Amino acid sequence: MRLYVPNESPTTVTNLLNGSVLVLIQFDVCEELRLDQLRNVKERTVQQQPSMKHGAPAYVRYERPPVVEPLEALQLDSGERLEGVIKYYDYGVVSVVFQLPFSGGWDNLVQLASRWVWDIDFASRAEPLVRARLDQYADAMIRPAARWLSEDYFIFHVSEGPEGPAAADLILDHGPEIAQVVRGDRMRLSQGECNEVLHSQISYYANDLTVIGWNAAFLYDSTAGAETAIQLLEYANSQLLEFRHYDELLTAILDKAYALLEQRTGVFARWRMAKSARTLHTTLLDVAELTERADNAIKFLSDMFAARLYRLAAAKVGVPDYKELVSRKVKTAEDLYNYMVDQFDQSRAFFLEFTVVLILLIELFYLFRGKPL
Repeated sequence: MRLYVPNESPTTVTNLLNGSVLVLIQFDVCEELRLDQLRNVKERTVQQQPSMKHGAPAYVRYERPPVVEPLEALQLDSGERLEGVIKYYDYGVVSVVFQLPFSGGWDNLVQLASRWVWDIDFASRAEPLVRARLDQYADAMIRPAARWLSEDYFIFHVSEGPEGPAAADLILDHGPEIAQVVRGDRMRLSQGECNEVLHSQISYYANDLTVIGWNAAFLYDSTAGAETAIQLLEYANSQLLEFRHYDELLTAILDKAYALLEQRTGVFARWRMAKSARTLHTTLLDVAELTERADNAIKFLSDMFAARLYRLAAAKVGVPDYKELVSRKVKTAEDLYNYMVDQFDQSRAFFLEFTVVLILLIELFYLFRGKPL
């Protein structure tokens, strides 16, 4: 279904927009997905080497490309029919991408953005579809999550036409509308807020533009040129989801460790810390492994623009903030682990010293027991 609301009477080419709207919904379903065990997935393709706009011999390459398969279309109450695909990442994230072609004016796009961002709960609609698929691949899931974390993100892609304006002219003429689309707001934003939104823009050529917000992005580019930006935005959101998972995991572990420290009484109670310390250390190793795998999932080879675009996207959605939060909790957990090990070592040293003294007393007792004073 192509969305068009003929209530504007566009008179110029710049007022008529063509493109598509994408909804990314991602779920953290387990710690690891064994992609080689997804035997029923017939289509195992991914845009491993997307077509870049520039001619540089560079591309974005996944360390382990996700497995991709078509997903049944999503029918909204408004009648809009969204085609979808589902992607399985080896680090335990499942991504659903719904797409709807768009044709209309700026007011149409602003209204659509506001309605989709705030009025429709796409995650609740996508989750049953994902659960139904994963029921077929239960053996491929390592340590399934009891509660799924989710992230959603919206991408509004306006196709760059042969007679389309340059990015600078687009910002000059329609900057307020672009800011509204990125914010998902029906009301006209203040100049200061518009400047804040448009500050997060990046372009490679004079006639392409990407404006990134925390929950939506606006792309003005060709279909091939937008492909890389869409992949990087999807990856940045999956990183955010992973670090949210690590944050919750470390919070629960630290709470248990603090509770154990508060409950301990007496010297010998420290012996119970050995098991807790081992559990804490094992978890730290797991977090380090999962973090490294997620960080290394994608490689930027000879493409500094793609790397800059990813850093901007990651910063806007909050990846560095959560990564720093996780790093602080990892440091706290390491300090706590060292403290628990130190307490256990002190208890063990005390026990050994007590045993030596006890043996010495026993020997002295037997040595002097039969002798007269």
